[in-house]
Amino acid sequence: MTEHSESKAPTGQLKRQDKAMTRLEAEAFLAASFCGRTGTLGPDGYPYVVPNLFTWQDNQVYLHTARYEGHFLTNVRHHAQVSFEVDEPGEIFPYGHIECDTSVSYRSVIVFGHIRIVEDVEEKLRFYRAFMDKYAPEDSWGREKDSLPRVAGTVVYAITPEIITGKEGRLPPLHERWPAKNDTASPGWKSRK
Repeated sequence: MTEHSESKAPTGQLKRQDKAMTRLEAEAFLAASFCGRTGTLGPDGYPYVVPNLFTWQDNQVYLHTARYEGHFLTNVRHHAQVSFEVDEPGEIFPYGHIECDTSVSYRSVIVFGHIRIVEDVEEKLRFYRAFMDKYAPEDSWGREKDSLPRVAGTVVYAITPEIITGKEGRLPPLHERWPAKNDTASPGWKSRK
């Protein structure tokens, strides 16, 4: 690890507290989300963001890669601080009379934390069992349950959160959207309400 891995925790706060999720809501969304994106920092100083299938278990994000010295593993070995993000877009809707008065409902969660390579075989197996339960809960293909012969050919990672932030932009009811209501912020325009 380099000296970068010991810097202090992020201090950013959500500016829109009215959109903030509770910790329980954020964790439930993490558990249910299909794919996340992990941001790492490389020895060259460039951030690297990659999509990952993952599990949320034991208050940690678990994910895996193939066992080879790729960009992700190089970055993890260089710098242990990471960000992990999940999101879900909702419906696009108008809120005002001009074209750019358009928004989207959404949910997103960002985890700031430290990543480690999981060495313990039993912890790896717990991850893979949870991973298969999440992504292939019923094996209709008739395969042998709990057959995990490729565990040794992968690297499993665990991200321990320092901060978890969740944000949600809810879809307003029809009576609060344009044209029923005009929330434009255009200067000089008088509302036709």
